[in-house]
Parts: sequence; structure tokens; C-alpha cells
Amino acid sequence: MVHRGVRRRLPVGLQTLAKLRGPGADCYYVDKTAFLRRMVGEGSHYFLSRPRRFGKSLLVDTIRELFEGNRNLFAGLAIEPHWDWGAPRAVVLLDFAAGDYGQPGFLERSVTAQLAAREEAAGLAPCETDPSIRLSNLIRRLREQTGRRVVVLVDEYDRPILDPLIEGGGPRSARRETALANRNFLRGLYSVVKESDRHIRFSFLTGVSRFSPGASRSSNVSLFSGLNTLEDITLAPEYSAICGCTEDEIDAVFAPELVGLDREAIRDWYNGYCWRGPERVYNPFGLLKLFRSREFGSHWFETGSPAFLVETLVRRRFAAPELEGLVVNDADLAAFDVEHISARALLFQTSYLTIREERMDRVGRREYVLGYPNREVRTGLNQSLLRFMAGNPAQGRAPEARALDLLEARDADGLRRLFHAFYASIPHQWLQHGDIANYEGYYAGLFFTYFTALNVPLAAKENTNRGRLDMSARFAGRVFVFEFKVVERAGEVAVMAQLRERRYADRYRGLEEPVHLVAVEFSRERRNVVRIEIEDA
Repeated sequence: MVHRGVRRRLPVGLQTLAKLRGPGADCYYVDKTAFLRRMVGEGSHYFLSRPRRFGKSLLVDTIRELFEGNRNLFAGLAIEPHWDWGAPRAVVLLDFAAGDYGQPGFLERSVTAQLAAREEAAGLAPCETDPSIRLSNLIRRLREQTGRRVVVLVDEYDRPILDPLIEGGGPRSARRETALANRNFLRGLYSVVKESDRHIRFSFLTGVSRFSPGASRSSNVSLFSGLNTLEDITLAPEYSAICGCTEDEIDAVFAPELVGLDREAIRDWYNGYCWRGPERVYNPFGLLKLFRSREFGSHWFETGSPAFLVETLVRRRFAAPELEGLVVNDADLAAFDVEHISARALLFQTSYLTIREERMDRVGRREYVLGYPNREVRTGLNQSLLRFMAGNPAQGRAPEARALDLLEARDADGLRRLFHAFYASIPHQWLQHGDIANYEGYYAGLFFTYFTALNVPLAAKENTNRGRLDMSARFAGRVFVFEFKVVERAGEVAVMAQLRERRYADRYRGLEEPVHLVAVEFSRERRNVVRIEIEDA
């Protein structure tokens, strides 16, 4: 719908169609019903994975209102003239978007309460206590009551499993046991959808972790045991924009809010998410918060809890430069297992990384190059990594911009003192595993993380005709070329001489910007930076 020139209410936090389009709502609304028409016309059972706050719950609620025949909410939308409004269907909705699923027994109580409420709404007396049998009976009885096959919707199907692992408190072993117990409970519940297929016209499940029937080790296989009728549209190009906002949608729907804002800055901060479609999409939550506050910031990132992700990355020794340009395949993106969580899958499914490029490998298998979607995620994730590695994962200040001042002033000794203090703050246990001779990448990765968190344009491991330079940074109209070395004793290797000899600066001569060489030396014995030199190239 087009709202040119007319300012409306910003639907921040609203997740039901009635609140967006009911009487007196007057909210902005992005019409996604053309996707629903296609889904219902082409199939019956679907699964969609999208990260948090991308509109999954609103999409589920829209499907519910559609099948229940509430035409007044769809006036003027794409699907209105193509829907049979005289034939509503009963809908069974299981909503796991909220609740303390880390508490043992909470999941079963939640399902029982939801089923009881649906029975009461339909005027049906409860006839069973076991949740799985009760769900099966409810679907059958609604079919008999209405004479029409019913609709089954599940919102955030995996949250009862993910929450204990990612956001729960207490020992890791206890959280894992709760997650496993919840998974086993849900396995029986979801099997009902397959067993009740003759009574179901349409089913739709959403979550963060991706359902993949082809991943042999995935817990989703056992979770959806036998439910092979689900069509996974997570990476279907034709459904890539079913959640989020496209460029055209922003221009058409939110035109009044764009006045006074830098359009290119909006793209830089919030665009960039890709699920193999023809265009990239924006995070809707970040956009709405921007339009309300009129200030650019990490609106979406700050609502999440990346502590578990950050801990996983550090524990598995992911170097920050590896995250930009990470190459994965379909199995990597689908892999999720309570007992072995794939960091690659977690990064993609939570949208801290997104698809930047799609290609075929040498044997004809599809693979993807991942990268940060936008500035919001790039700076936010690297700030979280820094805080965690400095022993302060939950709070503390972001990296000091003083590093940029020192670098711009070519104050080598000041920069050394700053980074010496930073490395000294890193808990010693992060350096206990493995051979210190292999820590060159680790130390260099921390430099990369530090400057990325300050939103400095960086490149790592770029090829030249003399080799691969470690890192380059561009800011304040200058280029800084870095070389990192771990040595036995300070000064035993002429790092600056190597940097000059390899002529890495030549790569940037054509930019007509001053180029500076930065040689950084780490001591194997002291486990810290011991020398920094800065020279004009």
C-alpha cells in the first residue's frame, strides 16, 4: 500500500494484523499477502526460517486472519479479490514466541494451556490430558465440527530448544538437558501434524533454526520425524522478501518518514540481508526504530543476546577476518544439533552473517560466500567480541576512538601502550590452548576486530604480486597498511623492513591518498604487543 505524503503510526512492536489494520489503527503496513496467495495456491505444508524481529509472528497472524475469513483486515490488499471469503476454516495456533522455556516443565504447561483455550473457544470439552493426543483429537474434532479441513500454525517452533541453550542461566550441562527434554516433547507434538494430514488443509511453521530433511546429524530431522511433507522455503528465491522490507516497499510505504534522512546511510546501516532472492532486504525493526528516533544506531542488534554466539566463536577460535568471506554449503547453513551447534549455521540463521555471493564449486555443488549484512551488525558483533575477549562480555564500554587519533597522528608508542593494556586485559585462559607460535592470526584478528568495532573500513589478507598483506585500514583520507609478526624476542625480526620489501603499499598508490606502513610485533614469551612502528610509505 502507498502512503505518500501521509504520516501514519509507526507499528513498533505490533505483531497482529488487527492492531495494524483494525478500526482506528492508522499504521504503516507492508503488504505481503501476494506471497500467501502463492503459497496456498501451490502447496499445503511449509516451513520458513528467519531471524528474530523480522516479522515472522506478524506473518503467522496474517495467515490466521486470512483463513478465519476476516475480510475487513484485508481491504485493498493484494489477496483480497482472490480469496474465498465465504469459506472460513478453523485454525489451531501454537505460539512459542514468549515464555521461560529454560524452566523444566514450562513447555508442557504452555502447550496444555494453549490447547485448552482453543477447545474452549470452539465449545469443545477436553477429552485427553496428554498434549500430543489432545492436539490430535482437537484437529479431528474441529474438522468434524466445521466440515472443513483445518489450518495448523506454529510460531517460533524451535524457541523452547534454543532458549535454554542460548539465553538460559545456570550450568551448561543443565541447560543442555532442558533443551533435550523440550526437543523430545516437541518431537511427539509435531508428529501429530503428519499423522493428522487428512484433516489439515494448510500448515505453516516458523523459527530461527532452519529445518533440513537432508542433514543426517540435524536434530531437526528427529524433531520432525516423518514430517517430510513440509516444503522448506527458507532459501527459495521467490520467497526471499516474504519478511523484511525491499527498496521499493520502503519508497512506497514509508516515503513520509524518509524526509530529512540520508537514504544512502539507511542502506548502509540496515539493508543487506539475503536469502537468495533478486534483491536484498532491510531489517524492519531497525527501520521502524530509526523512523521513530530519527537517529542511526544498532537498534536491532541491541535487542538481541549475542553472548552465546560470541562465546561459541571465541571457544572455537574463529578469527574475526574469517567472518567476512566465510564459504559454506547448504549443509552448513542447515546444520543444527543440540549436542553440536554449528557456528556457521548459527551465524547465518541469526543473520549476523548473510549471503553475499552464490556460486558452484568444482564438482557442481552450490556454495555461498557469507559476510556482514550491514554496518549495524558489523560494528555490533565486533564490539561484543572485544568485550568478551577482554573478560567483560555483558557490559563495559565500546572500544575507545583514541586508537584512531593515535593512528592518524602516527603516534606509534602511544598506540603500543594502548594495545598493550588491551591485550593485558584478556583472560589468560584464552591463551592456554595450543601453541603460541600459532597465535599470529589470533593477535592480528584482535586488531581487525578492534578497528571493525570502530566502523573503520578494513581489508584482511588481500593478495598482491608480492604476497598477502595482513590488514589495511582507510579513514581520515589515509590508508594504513599493517604487518603482524610473533617473535621470540623483541626486535629479532625487522618487521618494517619486510613490509617495505614486499611493497604492499603499491596496491594503494592510485587512490591519491597518503599511505602509511604499520609494523606490529608480538612477543611469544610476553604474549603481548611489544613494538609498533609507523612510517610513511
